[in-house]
Amino acid sequence: MTTDKKKMSLTARVLLGMCLGILAGFIFRTLLGDVTLVQEYVVDGLLQVGGQIFIASLKMLVVPLIFVSLVCGTSSLKDLATLGRLGGKTLAFYMVTTAIAISLALLMGNLFKPGEGVDLTSAATFAAKEAPTLGEVIVGMFPTNPINSMAEGNTLQIIVFAVLFGIAISLAGKPGERIAALFSDFNEVIMKLVSLLMNIAPYGVFCLMAQLFSDLGLDAIVNLIEYFLVLAGTLLLHGLVTYSLVFRTFTGLNPLIFLKKMEDAIMFAFSTASSNATIPVTMETTTRRMGVDNKVAAFTVPLGATINMDGTAIMQGVATAFIAQAFNIDLSFNDYMMVIMTATLASVGTAGVPGVGLVMLAMVLNQVGLPVEGIALIIGVDRLLDMIRTAVNITGDAVVTCVVGKSEGAMDVARFNDPGAGKQEESIHFASATAHHSRD
Repeated sequence: MTTDKKKMSLTARVLLGMCLGILAGFIFRTLLGDVTLVQEYVVDGLLQVGGQIFIASLKMLVVPLIFVSLVCGTSSLKDLATLGRLGGKTLAFYMVTTAIAISLALLMGNLFKPGEGVDLTSAATFAAKEAPTLGEVIVGMFPTNPINSMAEGNTLQIIVFAVLFGIAISLAGKPGERIAALFSDFNEVIMKLVSLLMNIAPYGVFCLMAQLFSDLGLDAIVNLIEYFLVLAGTLLLHGLVTYSLVFRTFTGLNPLIFLKKMEDAIMFAFSTASSNATIPVTMETTTRRMGVDNKVAAFTVPLGATINMDGTAIMQGVATAFIAQAFNIDLSFNDYMMVIMTATLASVGTAGVPGVGLVMLAMVLNQVGLPVEGIALIIGVDRLLDMIRTAVNITGDAVVTCVVGKSEGAMDVARFNDPGAGKQEESIHFASATAHHSRD
C-alpha cells in the first residue's frame, strides 16, 4: 500500500482528489440533498472545515514566503540598475499579456455573441464598489507599519518593504552579509514547509470540490450556457495558445514541458480560486522544477499574483460584449479601444482590492456607458469561471517569471528540460511523511 502511494505523483493524487470530490458533490446534491444531517454535518461541517483548513494552511505561508524570498532575492542583486531592469521587464510583460487577453476576449465575445436573446427579467440590482484612483494605489503601496501590512496580507506593501529591506542588506557590508545568510536559511526552511504541506493537498482539494459541487446548481449554467462556453473557451485559448507562443518566442524553450510542469500549480489555483493562496506552489514550481533563480521568482510571482489579471481581463472582455448585446447597445471601435486601455490600467490600479474582478468590470462598464446592473446577470456562474481564470492568471505569472529569468541569465535550462527536476524533493518529503505516519 505504501509502495503504491510512493509511486503516485502529487499531480496524480491531487487530480484523483479533485475527481472524487466532484463526484461526491454531485452525489450529495442529487441523491442526499434532502437529508438534513448530510447537509449540516457533512457538507457544511466536515467538508467546509477540511477545505478551509487547506486554504488557511496555504495562506499561512504566503506572507513569510513573499517577504523572506524577496529579501533574499533583492539582497543578492549586485546593483540597483538590475532591480530597475527586472521590475521594468516584469511590469511591461504583465501589462502586454493583459492587453492581449482583453483584446482576444472582445474578439471572441463579438464573434460568438453570447448575449443575443438573453432574458433581462432576471437582472437584479448590483452595487458596484468604488475603485481607488491610481494615485491612491501608489501612495498605499508604501506601508506606515510593515508588521500591520503583514498581518493584513497587503501584498504590495509587503513587496515594497521587502525590496527596501533587501537593498539595505546589500549596502550594509559585513552585517548585511550575516543577515543575508540568515534569510537564506529561512528561505530553505520555508520552502521545505511548502513541500511538507503539499501532502495534505489531495484531501483539501477533495473537500473543496465536494462542497462546491454539492452547492452548485446546474440551472444557472444552463441559462447562461453560451456565455459560460465562450468565456471558458477564451480562457483556455489564452492559457494554452497565447502563453505558449509568448513562452516559445522569448525563451526558445518547449512550451509543452512548461505546461507539463505547471500541472500541480494549475490544479491548486483551480481548486482554491486564489492566486495568493497558490503563491507557494507557483514559487516552488518556477524555482525547483523550472530552474528560475529565486532572485527573479521572488519578485515576479508575488507581483504577478497581485497585478497580473489576464483571466480577469478576459472575463471583463466577454462580459462587456455579453452585457452590451443583452441590453441591445452597440459599442463603437473607440469604445472597444477604451475597454482595452481601461482594463489593462485597472489591473494595476485596483491591485489588492477585495473582489477586484467585479470592481474592474464595473469600472470598464462605466467607462463605455453600459449599465453596471448587467453584472447581476453573470454572477450565477462566476464562481466556477473564477476557478478557471485563476488557473490562467498563475500560468501567466509563471510564463513571465521564466521569460524574465531567461532574459536575465537567471534560469537553469538543464533543470527546466529535466522531467524529474523538483520531483526528487517531493518524493523524499512524501516518503518521510508516510514513514512518520506509519510509526504513529
